[in-house]
Amino acid sequence: MSKATKPETPKLFEPLTLRGLTMRNRVWMPPMCMYSVPDRDGKPTPFHYQHYVSRALGGFGMIIAEASAVSPDGRISPCDVGLWNDDQIDAWRWIVEGVEAAGAAFGVQLNHAGRKASTGCAGIGYENASVPQGQGGWQTVAPSAIPFGDYAEPRELSVDEIHGIVDEFRNAAGRAVAAGFQMIQIHAAHGYLISQFLDPLSNNRHDEYGGELVNRMRFLIEIVDAIRGVIPETMPLTVRISATDWATNGWDLEETTETARVLKEHGVDLVDVSTGGIVAGVSIPVKPNYQVPFADAIRRDADVPVTAVGLITKPKQAEKILRSGKADAIEIGRASLRDPYWPLRAADKLGLSADQIPYPQQYVRGAFGD
Repeated sequence: MSKATKPETPKLFEPLTLRGLTMRNRVWMPPMCMYSVPDRDGKPTPFHYQHYVSRALGGFGMIIAEASAVSPDGRISPCDVGLWNDDQIDAWRWIVEGVEAAGAAFGVQLNHAGRKASTGCAGIGYENASVPQGQGGWQTVAPSAIPFGDYAEPRELSVDEIHGIVDEFRNAAGRAVAAGFQMIQIHAAHGYLISQFLDPLSNNRHDEYGGELVNRMRFLIEIVDAIRGVIPETMPLTVRISATDWATNGWDLEETTETARVLKEHGVDLVDVSTGGIVAGVSIPVKPNYQVPFADAIRRDADVPVTAVGLITKPKQAEKILRSGKADAIEIGRASLRDPYWPLRAADKLGLSADQIPYPQQYVRGAFGD
């Protein structure tokens, strides 16, 4: 009788290393805005502590904090978190310490919303609309004075102002390091400011920041270089990007792939592949795995690690994506809002024993199957 072989560890629960950071597994929680800063000062609250630490206790390998504005005018809504001043460092630090103590790595996504800033949320109203300046909103900015759908018309940025925003990203990254974050992500997706520069449908400039792709990606590359210059060499830097805007003559996979190649040359360690959000009113074929082919293509053709996201909700579904070589990590978004312990359940579903599952010691006696 042959000796039984040890079951193979699910790919989803293999460690992943980027530069000097090793994550305990490949289940990531992507950044999802909570719009939960009632004082409008950009400081995370006890809600954010509970929100992020509970997912760390739930077994996620990497948690990326929601879009954190690099300036007050860069907020998506008045109730967003930020890293635009030093007072916000300590407000983040205790959350970072709590997440890391629970076993997860903690990154932060830096963002400027551009023409999609100053919008409403559940706490203040004006949802899916611009907040009037008299009600706490502000004048938005963009590469070109082209509004997003029915939002307020933005003001076109000058070259000097563009340089100033690059500095804001650099300074926010320095604060992220001071707060103890282990990874930084640049938000270049979903139609926010960097995405607006990349897309020919939202960028009509005729200077060094518009026209050919090499110019439209210049703003992003300058931000990458600025951040890479102030964070530790061992700290991973990632970029979230929309692989297509789903619109005719707009941003597409070919331009995304070329941009990913350049990002890799400038020290970006992983590309977080999403789609859409750039052009209002487009039809998006949303279904399980609908964004995975984009991640697969970028991983293969740009030779850069990627994450896959978008209606990936089941453990075997996530495992199959990794096993087929289409991504290096899986992001569990809305499903993680429903179930903070998704990784623990997934590990059990994929056949890991209780001693292999990343239970907090205090929760072991509640292990699945016991």
